[in-house]
Amino acid sequence: MNAAADRPRAPRDARARRDGRPPADGRPSREARPARGEARPARGGEARPARGEARPAREARPARAPRDSGSAADEGIRLQKVLAAAGVGSRRHSEELIAAGRVSVDGAVVREQGRRVDPETAIIEVDGERIVTRTGLVHLALNKPRGVLSAMSDDRGRPTIADLLTEFGGGGLFHVGRLDGDSEGLLLVTNDGELAHRLTHPSFEVPKTYLVEVSGPFRREVPRTLRAGVELDDGPARADSVQIVDQANGRVMLEIVVHEGRKRIVRRMMETVGYPVHRLVRTRLGAVHLGTLRSGRARHLTRGEIGALYRNVGL
Repeated sequence: MNAAADRPRAPRDARARRDGRPPADGRPSREARPARGEARPARGGEARPARGEARPAREARPARAPRDSGSAADEGIRLQKVLAAAGVGSRRHSEELIAAGRVSVDGAVVREQGRRVDPETAIIEVDGERIVTRTGLVHLALNKPRGVLSAMSDDRGRPTIADLLTEFGGGGLFHVGRLDGDSEGLLLVTNDGELAHRLTHPSFEVPKTYLVEVSGPFRREVPRTLRAGVELDDGPARADSVQIVDQANGRVMLEIVVHEGRKRIVRRMMETVGYPVHRLVRTRLGAVHLGTLRSGRARHLTRGEIGALYRNVGL
């Protein structure tokens, strides 16, 4: 048996090469290695904390600057889409209108196709015609029959205009001004409170046209007297125009235009000059005509009618 094989081998770390260099694997000897629990050098030369020690806090990164969300012109909805939704025409047709310089926003002509607008606030016109683009608005023309109240409800159970508007929902709707129970004809109904207020305020001078039937010998000076003005119990009142449209069998039909909305103003004016009214029909309010709308029926206003009303009262 070989005696060299029976001798115990020295630990690897003790087997240094005779030339003093470290072992061939290049690793330091066990004596040169750090003991357990001591901080070991990290890669890159920085010391790592020993196990159980708190790690140093990372340096705070600088806060990111908020992204630029774009200017007000980049917000909203594309103009051609707004026009199409308002019924001006297809989106392609709306683009052609814009390119031709026929569209203005807030008083300035727009030609670029990428223009965005807020349909709730922008004042948009096509060929000078106001296009109302606010969403959720309802504008109706109703031919109120005689004997129906200009009210949305009545605690005495009498018929009201709400009974005639069931197909339009009725919620949030209210009448623009009123016609008394014995009067008939055009009554506007909307859910736009500001429009309703302005249409009835005398400062905006929105004309209202009535057909008025009276009886008896008709004095020729009556139209002139009404245009000059008469005194009522709540102040003076005058007609913008008075015309005789028919006269037969002791009956006279007048067309009277006023711009005020005081209660029963036309009836009271006629009583002042000695002619009680037998029948009163409102036929026009601003740009909206009663036309052939049947009694008790309602219709949506056209885009042109809506635009004209808003334009007339500065909305």
